[in-house]
Amino acid sequence: MTGDAALGLAMLIVMIGAIFIGFPISFTLLFLALAFGYAGLGATVFDLAYFQAIGLMKEELLAAVPLFILMGFITEQAGLMERLFGAFRMLLAPLRGALFAVVILTATVFAMATGIVGAAVTVLGIMAGPVMIKAGYDARLSAGAIAAGGTLGILIPPSVMLIVMGPVLGVSVAELYAAALGPGLLLAGLYLAYLLARAGLDPKLGPPVPPAERVRAPGAIARNIVLGVLPLFGLIGATLGSIIAGLATPTEAAALGALGAFALALGYGKLTLAGFTRALEATTATSSMVLFLAMASNIFGAVFTRLGTANWVTATMLALPLPPEAMLVAVVLLIFALGWPFEWPAIVLVFLPIFYPVVAALEFDMVWFGALVAVTLQTAFLSPPVAMSAYYLRQVVREWSLATIYRGMLEMMLLQAVAVACLIAVPSIATWLPERLRAQAAAVKVEQVDDSQNRLEEDPLREVPAGALK
Repeated sequence: MTGDAALGLAMLIVMIGAIFIGFPISFTLLFLALAFGYAGLGATVFDLAYFQAIGLMKEELLAAVPLFILMGFITEQAGLMERLFGAFRMLLAPLRGALFAVVILTATVFAMATGIVGAAVTVLGIMAGPVMIKAGYDARLSAGAIAAGGTLGILIPPSVMLIVMGPVLGVSVAELYAAALGPGLLLAGLYLAYLLARAGLDPKLGPPVPPAERVRAPGAIARNIVLGVLPLFGLIGATLGSIIAGLATPTEAAALGALGAFALALGYGKLTLAGFTRALEATTATSSMVLFLAMASNIFGAVFTRLGTANWVTATMLALPLPPEAMLVAVVLLIFALGWPFEWPAIVLVFLPIFYPVVAALEFDMVWFGALVAVTLQTAFLSPPVAMSAYYLRQVVREWSLATIYRGMLEMMLLQAVAVACLIAVPSIATWLPERLRAQAAAVKVEQVDDSQNRLEEDPLREVPAGALK
């Protein structure tokens, strides 16, 4: 190891220690990058930091981050989750474990409209917690269902994390969205199957909704489904559907989604000046945190690479006598372990660029790897003792102790481990949709080329559009 590479390694160790002590991560990254960079590179580090910051500001894709965050907060203000919860509760009332199913289905659909984990867990806790306690549901399973369901927003598109991860891995965000959809729905299905099976085997854990509280009129049920479910599916189709279908860029879809959420809030009569102001303030705070961290980590990563430490880490890991699959599992375990003390922005922006060259050198599909990382980080949200979902839930459901919430989350973590194992064993869970979309895009391009050639043969003097025959 060269002296500069050793300096970069020392910078990484000091950074981890400083964050464990409690220093703000963004300022820590920036300060250490400039200090260690100056020691190793001299005044060149300031030019490097300037160009890295300017380059990041020119990344148009990051404009989608505040727009999707705004969409999520306005959707929350519109009360769409409450309507969705009520519609599913009416529909599934006679089922054993009905409230478990309602929580998971509500969380899954809502995750497709917003990727804000804290808001989802909090709103689900406020709505479902008291209802589950009153119905006599098992506290541990109830807490696990709410915490796990609420964290699906980090994985299921349009996840803000996937937007940030795309440029880091050098892959299309649209393909990353398509790849994460299968694992996200698989995870939701595992939650649902497990909770319903437990309630089916022991009805005391999750009894049906009492007959006196059920709505039996088909018209009322249909009306609530139409008002509570269909508008949200329309919003999801306009955003997520347009991205995956290639009809809009993530930034364009995010703008459309924010406008759609605004229109729904206005239509439901939930849009107030105070609520809209809170949504804007929360969006500004969250976006500033993510984007400032992106800039600081970009500078940190550039200094880390320029010192030669990144190449040393890659060469050292590749030199280990491990097969590619074992190396991949080791990387996944490291990311999972980092998820305990660190939030996802730090892992995606600081640590993922360190592991990325190793995975690329092993020739794994980077879109599939992005989906695998997303599932692993979603698992880390439920990892005690540093599991923010537990604290969000504890704040709104005081009847459940942190110990109870942790025990419920651990059961859900086992299911997440199963999902990670399934994704490694069967990569097509994540890759089938991106591959199908690529094949369709290629077929459309071939058809356009053939059509242009046919028109040219019919009329040789006809002008062919630029690039049609490329």
